[in-house]
Amino acid sequence: MNKQKFGIVLPVTLLAYFLILMDNSIIFTSSVEIGQSLHLSAIALSWVSSAYTLTFGGFLLLSGRLSDLLGRKRIFLIGLSIFGLSSLVIGLAQSSTMMIAMRALQGIGSSIIAPTTLALIMDAYKNETRQKAISYYGATAGIGSSVGLLIGGGLTSLISWRAGFLINVPFTLVLIILTAKYIAPSPTKPEKIDYRGSFYSILALGGIIYGFTEQNWWIILIGFLLLIVFVYHENRITYPILPLQLFKNKVRSGAYITRLLFMMTMLPFWYFLPQMMQHQYGFSAFESGLAFLPMTLVNFVVALWLPRLTNRFGNGRILLVGEIVLAAGLLILTLSDSANGYWQTILLPMLILGLGQGLTLAPVTSAGVHEAPDEMAGIASGVTNSMHQIGGPIGLSIIVSMTSVFQTELWLMLSFTLIAVVVVLFLVDGHKATNQ
Repeated sequence: MNKQKFGIVLPVTLLAYFLILMDNSIIFTSSVEIGQSLHLSAIALSWVSSAYTLTFGGFLLLSGRLSDLLGRKRIFLIGLSIFGLSSLVIGLAQSSTMMIAMRALQGIGSSIIAPTTLALIMDAYKNETRQKAISYYGATAGIGSSVGLLIGGGLTSLISWRAGFLINVPFTLVLIILTAKYIAPSPTKPEKIDYRGSFYSILALGGIIYGFTEQNWWIILIGFLLLIVFVYHENRITYPILPLQLFKNKVRSGAYITRLLFMMTMLPFWYFLPQMMQHQYGFSAFESGLAFLPMTLVNFVVALWLPRLTNRFGNGRILLVGEIVLAAGLLILTLSDSANGYWQTILLPMLILGLGQGLTLAPVTSAGVHEAPDEMAGIASGVTNSMHQIGGPIGLSIIVSMTSVFQTELWLMLSFTLIAVVVVLFLVDGHKATNQ
């Protein structure tokens, strides 16, 4: 039997996913320059990131479900158009109002691209080819975030922070042309759209993300109450935006929790480490981004080997090893003396964390869509990406509210990863049970 070829779908989806991840990371290394260029207050500058995160996380469930009902290709093209147009306006923005408004719009575009790319992969490939494609997709999640720090720092230092957004425009145009010409339309479903549930989900997820970002516990409470209302509504309606049967598979449920905990660890790591290196080691924005290159290179090498490792040892075991390696890297970094400089303190943990990240992201992504029916691939991808978006602000806000000491921040990141190890132990058992 002939092996299935990847064709055009994989490069298109990976590049689109890479762009939105890179764009999110660019903010970490260019925020100071953005604030100075547009004369932003500290509050306005925080909204440059928060506006994007809110709409990205808030609209993910709706976007994922719309791709199931209205067709992947159509929804994907809409997402690319929104992302490209908003990136152009952000790159030309002259005021805080325009910058923040377009970042919110860009988040909506990203909320469409993220789940639809994974759903397109699920549609296009089967069996071993699908596993390989998902491995590359998961690796892109880690590489995109790390490379975003490097590219953002480089463009900011060498050209301007605006270049980090304007670079999206030509790539998006190429993706639109390739998608329109080469990607086949997927079937649509003549089903009602749960607009009320969509409204509840946007308010609930947006409220939770905003509440944790701003450390406003009343808004967090309101967000969770709205989430309860949303689940109650979804349980009663015959055409839910989020079919609750998605959570009956404990492998998928465990993967969602693991993805949440992963981002509770890694987003604070990407956020605090560049600041520490700039303040303590005197690194520039570009140098602090370059410091993540060892992690990125290891992650890339692991991605090339991961399909073979998964075939041999199983998705669950690889995920468990990945979380344990992540914990080991964080423990070494936590016990190191940061005063010894980058080469003695950070390089070795960075290499280990790259290995752990590479072994974690693809398997947890695969587990998040494990045995999901084709007609629910979009919403399964949406939930996976929702956990990714929610986890970061939750972890960051917990750490910020508890300490401003870098070593203590690392201990908290380590604790999130150790909890993930326990969850994955349950996930591995679930995977075995499912395959019996």
